Amino acid sequence: MRWVETFEKIDMLSDPGTPTLDQLRVFLTVVEVGSFAGAARQLGRATSVISYSIANLEAQLGVSLFDRESTRKPQLTEAGRTVLAEARTVSNGVDGLRAKVKGLLQGLEAELRVALDVMLPASRVVDALKSFRAEFPTVSLHLHVEALGAVTQRVLERSATLGVSGPLNAGLSGVERIGIGSVELIPVAAPEHPLARARRNRPGAGREHVQLVLTDRSPLTQGKEFAVLGTRTWRLADLGSKHMLLREGIGWGNMPMPMVREDLESGRLVHLDMPDCRGGDYSFDAIYRTDSPPGPAASWLISRFQGQVSR
Repeated sequence: MRWVETFEKIDMLSDPGTPTLDQLRVFLTVVEVGSFAGAARQLGRATSVISYSIANLEAQLGVSLFDRESTRKPQLTEAGRTVLAEARTVSNGVDGLRAKVKGLLQGLEAELRVALDVMLPASRVVDALKSFRAEFPTVSLHLHVEALGAVTQRVLERSATLGVSGPLNAGLSGVERIGIGSVELIPVAAPEHPLARARRNRPGAGREHVQLVLTDRSPLTQGKEFAVLGTRTWRLADLGSKHMLLREGIGWGNMPMPMVREDLESGRLVHLDMPDCRGGDYSFDAIYRTDSPPGPAASWLISRFQGQVSR
């Protein structure tokens, strides 16, 4: 019988019970304020109730959480420090769950899928998303960066709730558009490129050299050309690759001014003087499906992009 009792005790020790959320909150409060009496005051309970909760928690887990012998103030044991990390994780998880459900009850989106045009300046993206994170910490964000018609395509296919697209949506049915400014596009090339060395180019000079052109796989842009002059073109789906090749002197092309400003200042790229390719404004629209109007978080993000223009 003694062997049976011993094995039963070992089994109980190796299989701790399940503490309640209230017990974990009491434990965390004691650690935070440094005493049972301080936790009692903060939680509005008697000190004896706090002591009883901690004792029950220790009994549930089968370990001592505080060293009460060597010091007057409760000090965490090694086991207590391990439990503390897990207790914080559980408490934070419950707080996050309650915040997310509260948002759902208020009509807030649980997640937001956004597709951004690759031409949108990085400073605008960072400003909007950092502010969004602070304003809506419980909303999960799925971000896609696309070129040309691929942004609109994602919105139409519902893989994005909200898009920031270039000027490709005029007259497109089923899509609502809200103007949110523009970015200046300018023709550039490396300083050793013939178009850069010429300083002022005659009309048609760009057709004699490889033009690097941004493209995408969207059917919305199939058969369409955007500011393409050259009869010899290299087509790239990535703006970063286009930027790299331009700096290496492989062709010329239009680029958003914010992306190449440092290159122009340092002399790595030259703003080309081309009478038939002056560049111009590339306008942006916030877009969404007519049958899927934006919720509170998406509406806030649209307003943030609008506000950037006025600033």
